[in-house]
Amino acid sequence: MYLVCGEALFDFFSQEDASAPASHVNFKAIAGGSPFNVAVGLRRLGIEAGLFAGLSSDYLGQRLRQVLKDEGVRDDYLVEFAAPTTLAMVALGANGSPKYSFRGAGCADRQLQIEHLPVLDGRVRGLHFGSFSLVVQPVADSLLALIRRESGKRLISLDPNVRLNPEPNIELWRQRVAELVRYADLIKVSDEDLHLLYPGQAPESVLQGWLQHRCQLIFLTRGGDGASVFSRQHGTWSAPAVKVVMADTVGAGDTFQAALIAWLTEQQLDSVEGVQGLGREQIDGMLKFAIRAAALTCGKTGPDLPYRHQLNE
Repeated sequence: MYLVCGEALFDFFSQEDASAPASHVNFKAIAGGSPFNVAVGLRRLGIEAGLFAGLSSDYLGQRLRQVLKDEGVRDDYLVEFAAPTTLAMVALGANGSPKYSFRGAGCADRQLQIEHLPVLDGRVRGLHFGSFSLVVQPVADSLLALIRRESGKRLISLDPNVRLNPEPNIELWRQRVAELVRYADLIKVSDEDLHLLYPGQAPESVLQGWLQHRCQLIFLTRGGDGASVFSRQHGTWSAPAVKVVMADTVGAGDTFQAALIAWLTEQQLDSVEGVQGLGREQIDGMLKFAIRAAALTCGKTGPDLPYRHQLNE
């Protein structure tokens, strides 16, 4: 199984209703958070997964727990707190890209302390880390301790998924990402993330720097321009996006991430040694599989991640 580490929350999407009074705003609440989505995405792709996260004892927290149960995500790594559930207000831009505003200070997903870190057995093949849980405290230092503890023992994947609303200090993001990339075997990052972290720097130079540590593969997503892969052993190349009737891009990056892990697991290469031994053709197949999966999410509204059978159709 794969253990995903980070936040779980509710996304509130504004819904336009021309018939509603001007004083009324309608919202649709959808369970989410990048790590939450990756865990659900793994299960929908047929991969055993658990979520290590702080979850509220309030109504919304229990709804999150029920969604995870319904999706088949293991709940034995969840830690419950008597604190509110984080809310993310989401507005969609003209190109379908989301803009977030978070209400999360003091909420349950941030409460994980080092003493909550799980003891892992041989069933856990790898761990994934990502999004704002990497930088908000005390969960950020707890996850850093976990990634340090497990690096080299299990496959470690990382997606910075930079969100400045919950933590606007970009220097803090830079410092923490620079620390985390030292421990990851596989990294997925968007061109948006790199622009925020290192404005004016060429993505290629940043990512080549990351490959100087233990990382073997970096996948750079470019939205409608497709994605590129940077391999320590096989160089750099790109693949185009799959054409799709766009609904929005919410959850596309999380789908891409889940698909990378799912591909490795299906090929029985979900280990440090497995990733180190990948050939160029295998990496290219992995890249194109993840692009196809992300395109399916872009064709649907909200973070509605695809099922494995849909990738065969």
